Amino acid sequence: MANIKSQIKRNRQNEKRRERNKAVRSSLKTATRKVHTAIAEGDTEAANAHAADAARAFDKAASKGVVHKRTAARHKSRLAKNANRASAAPASESSGS
Repeated sequence: MANIKSQIKRNRQNEKRRERNKAVRSSLKTATRKVHTAIAEGDTEAANAHAADAARAFDKAASKGVVHKRTAARHKSRLAKNANRASAAPASESSGS
């Protein structure tokens, strides 16, 4: 335990931020999981909606410094790519029949 007053305060602040960041990262994982679940179930509308929500959450997390902006961009890109691929697949299958 630190003896210096400013360091004690710093430790309190860091702990508070760590808990907040952990909650945000957990919600990002949940948002990503919702997209993947919707894709697996074949629900393209829900997948696109969840992808938009996840993209917004990643942008917000990046602006707050929870994740790096390039990390957020990479995750958003992959989610959008998967959602678009899932929505394109059923359309091509139905037109091919």
